[in-house]
Formats: sequence, C-alpha cells, structure tokens
Amino acid sequence: MTQEYRSEKLEHSLRKLHLVVKGLKASVIVNVDGLLVASYPSNDDAGNPTNSPQVAAMAATLIGLAENTLTRLEQGRLDRILMEGEEGVMLVYPAGQVASIAMLLEKDAALEHAFFAVGKAAYEVVDLLETRP
Repeated sequence: MTQEYRSEKLEHSLRKLHLVVKGLKASVIVNVDGLLVASYPSNDDAGNPTNSPQVAAMAATLIGLAENTLTRLEQGRLDRILMEGEEGVMLVYPAGQVASIAMLLEKDAALEHAFFAVGKAAYEVVDLLETRP
C-alpha cells in the first residue's frame, strides 16, 4: 500500500508542474535504471508520447552519458539537459541520486519558468524516493 501511495504523490508532483508551466505537454519521472516511475498525463493516456518504456530508458541514458562526460571534463555535477528540436524542447532534470524528471515542452515555452518549477518538483521527488517509508 505504501508504494501505491508514493506513486500517487509522484503523479501529483507532475500534475502540479503541468498547472504552473505553460506549454508543458508531458512529463515523466524515471529511475537511474531507466524504468518509468510516474508519468503525467497518466500511463493510460495514449496521447502521452513520453509514457513508453523506451522514452524512460533514453532519458536515463542521457543523464548517465551527460554525468560521465561532465566528470571526464571536470565540469562538476550535472544541472540539467536541454534538447531543442524543430517542434519542441525536452528538458531532463536530475532528482537526487535515484531518479530524473523529463519534460516535453512546446517550442515557445518559457524555459526559465520551467527550470524553476522542475527544480521544486525535483525536491519533492527526492523527498518521496530517497526517504524510507
């Protein structure tokens, strides 16, 4: 039962992101192994392009590669990954040692606002995933 309760809280954190970040299309929380922990819109929503296991694995791989690259180049810890495409933006933000939040944004979304909001959400995720029940 505790696990179900945590998953509801994690999804609630993502739902809050969607309320405050204009242009946020979808978001997920993935663990360091590349497994999907939570998504919003929910896994049941076929319109959510991020709810597949492949996207979760890719986000975790991006974080791992970026962290290794920064370590190798002696540039410190990873703050975030930002990928801009023709149709939109993907932002991947570490949430402690065990997870990351990936967000799919519209091209014209206010990135500064997204950075601030995902930082706050990451603290919530860390609190939920890295503390013992």
